[in-house]
Amino acid sequence: MSRWITVEKRETPPLGTRLLIPLLALGGTFLLTSGLILWGHANPLRAYYYFLIAPLSSRFSLFEVLVSATPLILTGASVTFAFSGGYYNIGAEGQLYAGAIAAAGVGLLVGGLPVPLAILVLLVSGFLAGMAWAWLPAWLKVRWAVDEVVTTLLLNSVMAYIVSALLNGPWRDPESGWPQSPEIAASAHLPKLAARSRLNLGFLIAVLTLIVLWYVLNHTAFGLKLRAVGLGKSAARFAGIPVERTMFAAALISGGIAGIAGVCEVAGIQYHLIDALSAGYGYTGIIIATLGGLNAWGVGAAALFFGLIDTGAQTVSRVLGVPVYLGEVTQATMLLVTLAVLLLQHYRIRIGRR
Repeated sequence: MSRWITVEKRETPPLGTRLLIPLLALGGTFLLTSGLILWGHANPLRAYYYFLIAPLSSRFSLFEVLVSATPLILTGASVTFAFSGGYYNIGAEGQLYAGAIAAAGVGLLVGGLPVPLAILVLLVSGFLAGMAWAWLPAWLKVRWAVDEVVTTLLLNSVMAYIVSALLNGPWRDPESGWPQSPEIAASAHLPKLAARSRLNLGFLIAVLTLIVLWYVLNHTAFGLKLRAVGLGKSAARFAGIPVERTMFAAALISGGIAGIAGVCEVAGIQYHLIDALSAGYGYTGIIIATLGGLNAWGVGAAALFFGLIDTGAQTVSRVLGVPVYLGEVTQATMLLVTLAVLLLQHYRIRIGRR
């Protein structure tokens, strides 16, 4: 008898396979990056200890993990909301900076307001600014069917030039000549959650955003319509769902959430706008949303994991002499491995005889 091997596609992967996806992604990532660590003449086990365990061993480094995770939670939630509705928003980076510009400008005007009111004004301003920056590609998508991946990505570069023009023009520090905006009013600073740390109210805002995201997607009529559009526009349209209107709303709300991320960075960490405000948080949010399976709690777990890697990368570089960019390589590798696992879960191998 001869054996034959076939690869079959399946519509719904088994539950066990879906639960194994995070573990498979982690294991595959660690195996692939171990080669790079060995190439750098370091022990992979020691490197991963400093990546994943050491940052949790002290109060300061633990809080730094939460600080690093805060913008990732918000941009991951932003991308998740848009992707769930079938709108592929790649512009969270530009929308984050739009919110940061609003916070830096409005933050100069709220000095006479009580702290809670001043912070609320900043958050609303950043949300509206992010929505405004997301409006044009969303309108082009629903009105003329222009690919939102291209338009949102290109607008990130446009926003980078706007920020540079502001910081090298009207907002340049007149005394030092340093390209940064004036410091916002003290009443607009996000309160610290722990003494002698950078952890601030922005982390709680990010967690609250995740809770709202989970509730909207899973317990509201709008969330049901949104997910229906994301699963199949033709079927949703046949069911009477206003597809274009739903996608437009998803795009604007997604931009608003990314704008809040910019507010938290300005009001909670920097206190003014700088050119390097974001370390690519908008792009990393795409990885977070993908790794989290477009699920609110998955996004939170993925963001905390990436915050752990960001914090641990500094220790790995200092202790083992491995380049600090290994953290970014690990994140990118995890995205590729996760996408591969998500694709392969829809196939199975069958072995038979004849």
